[in-house]
Amino acid sequence: MSEARVNNLSNESNTGGPTISGITTFSGTNFFVPPVGNTAQRPENPQKGAIRFNTDTKHLEYFRGNTIGWVEVEASNEELNGGYRGFHASGGPHPSSIDVIEFVTISTLGNGTDFGNTTYNACQMSTGVSSRTRGIFAGGYAGGRTNAIMYITMSSSGDAIDFGDMTQGREGLAGGSNGTRGIMCAGWVNPAGTNIIDYITIAATGNAVDFGDNTQASNQNAGVNSSTRMVVRGANNNTISYITMATTGNAQDFGDFTAAVDYGLGGVCNATRGIFGGGHPGSGALNTMQYITIATLGNGSDFGDLTMARRDVNGVSSPTRGCWLGGTSDSSPHPDVNTIDYVQIMTTGNAKDFGDLTVARKGGGACSNGHGGL
Repeated sequence: MSEARVNNLSNESNTGGPTISGITTFSGTNFFVPPVGNTAQRPENPQKGAIRFNTDTKHLEYFRGNTIGWVEVEASNEELNGGYRGFHASGGPHPSSIDVIEFVTISTLGNGTDFGNTTYNACQMSTGVSSRTRGIFAGGYAGGRTNAIMYITMSSSGDAIDFGDMTQGREGLAGGSNGTRGIMCAGWVNPAGTNIIDYITIAATGNAVDFGDNTQASNQNAGVNSSTRMVVRGANNNTISYITMATTGNAQDFGDFTAAVDYGLGGVCNATRGIFGGGHPGSGALNTMQYITIATLGNGSDFGDLTMARRDVNGVSSPTRGCWLGGTSDSSPHPDVNTIDYVQIMTTGNAKDFGDLTVARKGGGACSNGHGGL
């Protein structure tokens, strides 16, 4: 084995260095210093896999290609930061509203735990988006359709904090995220649905910005996502649409589900598969689940059944497990429920009992630190 000891290698103009090929071993016991610079100093046309330390964010980041761009290097597993947490904020019981935020640890079984309170009461159909560290809740009905956005820090407990405003107040909107951007799609604006798509930068605070338009105006939608694509299940029909989250532009057609659902589905996902469960078929409620493969285009397929038929249900996810929280029962007089059930995302089959929420409720917003966009 040859050995060379040098302090510096560069080209004549100090703008680059040598290319090292083959298997390279660093045997030092001290440390390795990557390139260092702020966000504005990111290199032009980097190669996929390029790594650097960002002095603005104080994180290592690596380049995942032109579509996704620079992404922070994060350490995350079931044991860190309390495990994968799923959060449920506000919502019913109908016709009142509550400001409760609670969470479940998705990798376990058990009941919800109090986290804090929201900054406003959204009785009907807000949505949630999230990174690994921050949860965002947006929109809903609070005596009128609100454009408010609020956030929590997932690893702690405490009340939500104001984030900014959406471009338009609405309820029944779908949420999705790639960990950097949060997307709020469509929703209900009296007297009809809208096709508006907004986005925010989750690590910052401020108002949402226009992204583009959904393929149709629809209300009470549900969304699932990978790190690149958000897929939206519309209400009042059987259509599915998608967007590429790192860009801006209008949604495109993805496929269809086997039946139209008026409203009230919940979505769970990992990076490969999205599952939509429950909903309102025009009267009563559904216990059915259908799934899609997010990276492809195509129609939904049967997954299995929830433990009970219900609508206005919320979904949260880890990389392996999806949970549906609360909702409104099909049984007369259609009471709100505290039911939590779960599935293993990469299998098919019926859901199983997980535990109970601290209070029976429907609607509200939900997010997690382990969904398919992270």
